[in-house]
Formats: sequence, C-alpha cells, structure tokens
Amino acid sequence: MAQTQAVDAVPEKQPKSVRVVLLALMITMMLAMLDNMIIGTAMPTIVGELGGLEHLSWVVTAYTLATAASTPLWGKIGDMYGRKGVFMSSIVLFLIGSALSGMAQDMGQLIGFRAVQGLGAGGLMVGVMAIIGDLIPPRERGKYQGMMAGVMALAMIGGPLVGGTITDHWGWRWAFYINLPLGIVALLAISAVLQLPKKRAQARIDYPGAALLTVGITAIVLVTTWGGTEYAWTSARIMELIGIGVAALVGFVFWQTKAAEPVLPLHIFRSRNFTLMSVIGFITGFVMFGATLFLPLYQQSVQGASATNSGLLLLPMLGAMLVTSMVAGRVTTNSGRYYVFPVVGSVLMVIGLYLLSTMDTGTSRLTSGVFMAVVGLGMGCLMQITMLVAQNSVEMKDMGVASSSSTLFRTLGSSFGVAIMGALFNNRVQDVMAERAGALGSKVTEQSAQLDAASLAKLPEAAREAYQQAVSTGTHSAFLLGAVVAVVALVAAVFVKEVPLKGAGPKEDAPAPKAPVAETV
Repeated sequence: MAQTQAVDAVPEKQPKSVRVVLLALMITMMLAMLDNMIIGTAMPTIVGELGGLEHLSWVVTAYTLATAASTPLWGKIGDMYGRKGVFMSSIVLFLIGSALSGMAQDMGQLIGFRAVQGLGAGGLMVGVMAIIGDLIPPRERGKYQGMMAGVMALAMIGGPLVGGTITDHWGWRWAFYINLPLGIVALLAISAVLQLPKKRAQARIDYPGAALLTVGITAIVLVTTWGGTEYAWTSARIMELIGIGVAALVGFVFWQTKAAEPVLPLHIFRSRNFTLMSVIGFITGFVMFGATLFLPLYQQSVQGASATNSGLLLLPMLGAMLVTSMVAGRVTTNSGRYYVFPVVGSVLMVIGLYLLSTMDTGTSRLTSGVFMAVVGLGMGCLMQITMLVAQNSVEMKDMGVASSSSTLFRTLGSSFGVAIMGALFNNRVQDVMAERAGALGSKVTEQSAQLDAASLAKLPEAAREAYQQAVSTGTHSAFLLGAVVAVVALVAAVFVKEVPLKGAGPKEDAPAPKAPVAETV
C-alpha cells in the first residue's frame, strides 16, 4: 500500500484564520450550489441569443455529468496529494469554465465550457466538507456543516431571483461572470490563510479505476436523464447504457480489490455507519430534488402561483431545512450525540411526503406550506448529519474519500429521484388527461406532461381543469412513492450505532484528535 509523507493528525486550530477559511468555504459552497439555479432562470434568454433549442438540455446535463463523474476523483486526489492545492485547483478550473461559458458564441461551445465548469464544481463541495473535516474536531463539525446546509438552502431559494435579476439588468453572460470575483476572493483567502499538512503519495493515481467509475457514473446519469424523455425506458439506447453502466461498475468493484491506491477503498464500507449514511444520503437526494421539481409545478399549475419568483415557492421547505440544520449542528456540537437526528429526520420526511401526497385541486397554499415545512424539518435533520457521521466513521487518511462518496451518493440519489418520480408523474398526467379530456387531452400532453404558464392559459376551460386534476394526481403518485422510499431511510437510521464524536473541548485551540474507527458491520 502507498505511504504518504504526512502525519494523520489535524493541525492546531487558529481561531481567526479558521473563521477566514470558513468564510471562504461558504463562498465556495455558494458558488457550487448557486450556479445551476441561476442558469435555469437565464436559459430562455440564452437560447434566444445562441439558438440551439434542441440541445438545451445538454447545458445542464454536461455540467451534471462532469460534476458527478469527477466528485470521487477530487476526494481521492486530495487524500493522496494534500487538500489545499487540490481544492484550489478545483476553484481555478471552475472559474475558467465560468469565464469561458460567459464568452460562448454558440450552444456547442456553451455545452463544452459547462462541462469544464462541472469538472471544477465536482471538487468544490467535496473540498469544502473535507477541509472542514481536516480543520474541525468531529464534535465541532456539526455546527459548521449546519452552516453549510444553510448556505445550500439560501442558494436554492435565492438562485432563481438572482438569476432573473442578473439576466434582466446585466445580460445572461453575467450569470457566469458573477462567479469570478467571488471565486477569486475565496481563492486568495484560502491561499493566504489555510494551513494543512502537506502530503506526497508514492503510489500513482488509480487510472483504470477512475476510468471505470467515470464510465459507470456517466451511464447512470444518462439513463436517469434520458429515460422517459429523450428515449423510451425500453429503447435500445437506454438498454445499452444500462448494460455499459452495470459492466463498468462491476469491473470497478473488482479492480478496487486489486489496486494499490484505490479510488474508492472498499474497506470504508465495512463500517456499518458509513454504509447506512450512504443509503440515507442517497434517499435524501432522491426526495429533496424530486420535491423541488414537483412542488413549484403543482403550485403554478394547480394553485395558480406565479412562476416569476419560483424560488420563493419552496420557502417553507427550504426555510425549515435551514433552521433545523443549524439547530441540529448546534445540538450535536454541545452534546456530542447525533443518533436522534437521523431517526427523527426520517420519520418527519416520511410523514411530510405522505402529507404532500394528499394534496388535491382544493388544497390551500397555507396547507401545502405546512406540509412542505414538515418535509423541510426532516431533511434539515439529515442533510449534514449524514456527512458528519460518514466522516466520523473513517480514519483521517480517508477523509476526502468519505466526503466525496457522501456527495456522490446524494448526487446519484437526486438523479434517480428526478427520473423515477418524473416518469411516474408523466404517466399519471397523461393517463388522467386522456381519461378526462379525450383526444384533446392526449394531444395537449403528447410532447410534455409539464406545461408552462403560457401554454396552460391557452387551453380551453375544460382542458385546463382536466390538466389541473391530472397534475394533482401526478404529484400524489410521485410524493407517495417518495414516502415509501423514505421508509428505507428510516430503517437504515434505526440501525445506526452512535459512536461518540470526539474533540469538543473547552479549549478552542486544542488540536483535533484522529477520527475514531467506527464499528464494522
């Protein structure tokens, strides 16, 4: 096995410098989360100038693919060669991708530059969480990771508003250029203040493992992105991608048992807690992104809400998530105990999703807001606790791998959630439209089961009412599925073994201890 020229100990904390670094990390997290939210609002303007409407989905897909595929690699490279330099490299790559995207002259260039930006983004969130793991003792991490969850929630709420404002007043290119000054500030602060042990691995990067994992993740994301939209689920293209993905991942697992320095060391999954938190993180991503997709659609189509401030439609859920994340982090820091949060969070998530599944055409905005808040409370208990426990379940030398794996599972969960819940929603909408509006209903939804406000306004009254009923039925099925899936998270949470979090001492400057090795399955 490879040896690293570094001590597996965390450097002493310097309170002032740590605060500066944490501010820089919050800016970086904001960049990673805000980008897709801003771009979504700017896309109509971008298409109007660059054309290429038929390739529109690839602007998002290229970014998502590059982010998901590079996430585990950034974590492993940071473990091998040192966190600071690798993290700064990911910021630089993200900023280069942002600048190039802002200068794109056609849709093809924009898609390519978005992939470059996504490669950098893969290292941003992993680097943020791994550096927190390096700097902050386990007992203290909950507080700071709760702050990062708050940044994520704010980005999801404010992203569409910021994107709309920037596009209207400065032009869509500034939706990318805005990243540059913020990223440079974060880069300078980290360069000047962050002090971490230097590492130099003697082993080479596991290129075969990295290639197999990249192919497997790419196939999974493409299946979940294209299935039921670009191609039928039973089409030859989707079957080919499934075959390629399964073969690549099976080959990856086999190769990891042979590699000298594996990209994803399989021994970390011997920890019961790490494996359970991976499951819970996957389901949290499944539920959260499914909810953020269908709740605004329901509120706009059924409740008549405006699409202009679409981020505000999710305020009850995201606000509750923000507050609960902060409280959970603070309580964990003060008590050193966390078992209650995965269990209570999973229960609230199941209840909240079931309540959302009961919404119909007569549900008021107040009622749906309360239901959303229940889901938000549940997700707030889970969002950063999963990362905290995953990091607490491995040794310091695997901190980057643990952080990247948790991020990857949540990303894959979101891809599956959007795809599976979306397929169920679309089928139910089309069935109800055909049943209630006959041939007209089938024609209305033959291209897409998700109509925008302008298309909905053009429908005859009878067809509009049928569509509202169809959307209500579709969201019922999607959220009911989400509630069933969330039960798996609850079962996983029950079996979590509470390993004490160490390091919360009365002395602020005390060095952090080495993370404990968690109980194995």
